[in-house]
Amino acid sequence: MSEPQAAFQALLTLAQRSRAAARGLPAQADIRPHWSGIGFSLMGSYFVVPIGEISEMLEVPNHTHLPGVQPWVKGVANVRGRLLPLFDLAMFFGDRLSGSRKHRRVLILETETLYSGLIVDQVFGMQHFPMDEYSEQAGAVASSILPFVTGSYPQGGERWSLFRPALLAEDPRFTNAAKT
Repeated sequence: MSEPQAAFQALLTLAQRSRAAARGLPAQADIRPHWSGIGFSLMGSYFVVPIGEISEMLEVPNHTHLPGVQPWVKGVANVRGRLLPLFDLAMFFGDRLSGSRKHRRVLILETETLYSGLIVDQVFGMQHFPMDEYSEQAGAVASSILPFVTGSYPQGGERWSLFRPALLAEDPRFTNAAKT
């Protein structure tokens, strides 16, 4: 056997031994597709919002109060040169924010016609849920929030309700914040 053939035969033998000793790949059935969103708490309940409906999260910025608006309108803040209206989401739903001020965050809702900051109790960042565990039933949430919830996911002993800010942006009560 020539030297190149012997080298090739040695590589074949090595490849066969490697395949025999290798562990198999996990079965395709073990892979579960996941849905991801931004988790937050409000009024004692856990929510998750689709990533595409929130453009940014930030700490509650300094803001200027506005006269003649609904009490749930907290004011307006300058965020990187843009005026961001801030809304107390719990107060909009007839309750109050809970927990400490240092945990409160703003979820920025940005559509073609609306740029708004929604103040929530706390943000938990990215949450990942197996898609096959989705339920069309909401978790335990206040009845005032139900029109803006389209289902839920279980995780960590809690039900995370799927909150849709895009539905909030279509609600005339939310888009007309002037005091009546």
